[in-house]
Amino acid sequence: MPTVGSSWGRYPHVTQNIVPLHWRGAELPTPDGTLLAYGNGRSYGDSCLNDAGNLLVTRGLDRLIAFDPGSGILRCEAGVLFSEILDLVIPQGWFLPVLPGTKFITVGGAIANDVHGKNHHRAGTFGEHVRQFELLRSDGSRLLCDRTQNSELFHASIGGLGLTGLIVWAEFSLQRIAGPWLATETLRFENLAEFFALSSASEKDYEYSVAWIDCCAPEAKLGRGLFMRANHAQVSNAKRPPRQRHLRMPFTPPLSLVNRASLRLFNTLYYHRPIAAHGLSHYEPFFFPLDSIAEWNRMYGPRGFLQYQCLVPPQNSAEVVAELLRIIARSGTGSFLAVLKTFGEREAAGLMSFARTGTTLALDFANAGPSTFALLDRLDAVVAAASGSVYPAKDARMSSAHFRQYFPQWEKLQTHIDPKFSSSFWRRVTE
Repeated sequence: MPTVGSSWGRYPHVTQNIVPLHWRGAELPTPDGTLLAYGNGRSYGDSCLNDAGNLLVTRGLDRLIAFDPGSGILRCEAGVLFSEILDLVIPQGWFLPVLPGTKFITVGGAIANDVHGKNHHRAGTFGEHVRQFELLRSDGSRLLCDRTQNSELFHASIGGLGLTGLIVWAEFSLQRIAGPWLATETLRFENLAEFFALSSASEKDYEYSVAWIDCCAPEAKLGRGLFMRANHAQVSNAKRPPRQRHLRMPFTPPLSLVNRASLRLFNTLYYHRPIAAHGLSHYEPFFFPLDSIAEWNRMYGPRGFLQYQCLVPPQNSAEVVAELLRIIARSGTGSFLAVLKTFGEREAAGLMSFARTGTTLALDFANAGPSTFALLDRLDAVVAAASGSVYPAKDARMSSAHFRQYFPQWEKLQTHIDPKFSSSFWRRVTE
């Protein structure tokens, strides 16, 4: 039965059929209409939506198939969550090689969007650590894909937005750790020049680095923020893990709680808060600050929000990021959590991988209608002029022209797309 649904950003709303999957050996369902694999719905825009089509919901594919605690190689079904993997492997001295900003994503979704994290300068994207996976196509064929067998399909599927078929299971490498703790350092910086200096100085000695940035700072304080860097601590049980708090946004307010007044107040207080330069942090608050509040996306009200994550090349990152921040500050909008990070010089794992060498800026905007879309268009113009790009996994509105400029390899991906698979995003930017 058709169901009205949306992604994590709660925009747009579409009508689609939900087709739950439960067993990796089963044949691919063949309902009328197009198909799209769907993990846990943590993509922000419409890349995980299929208006008037069918969603193949993979959360039922949640079995761990094999794990070698000696080598750290894990094989599991595509619907397993990162949180479930962490619960299994951390007590055995292993850790996921790349973590995005939430642990509630599936393995299949991580591959389809080739997710990145705070250690891109060291570890690249998740796709770099994938050894192989099985792809179920709509003609019933099952293809084992790795770097030598069906290699073009392997690279097309990594960052391929779930369009090359259904990833049934995947095998990937973990990294060895001593325990769940991180030795962290937090530094206040006053402008973008200081951010880039800190980022450059941290790449050699720190596995993780990221910055929170005050997106509504005035011109005289443009680019100020807090720089966080960390390494895995060489201790297994330094102290009691933090108590799990089950906070939840209990309802959707009639209006967004993120507005000009609340944003300025929060950013000012957060920037000036007392910070401990050095500390020992459990991995969860360091990697997943928003996961501690279930359904935090409700705070943006019934119209939802749009996340904007762009990447600009290194040769003009400072000037371009400054211009983006000026435009955002003048608009008086933005989010409590605005993130700035430099990506390292890594070869892209996937044909359509977003993460490339440069600087990425990510933040949310409450959906206020035409004014928000006009603001994002102005940001697009700056990013496009700088030969940058926007992350498809978080997009719900970029133009077809900009997508084709950002990802000229899209036509090559088209040759690998399963003829039965499609998405609202793909039709919007290519048709």
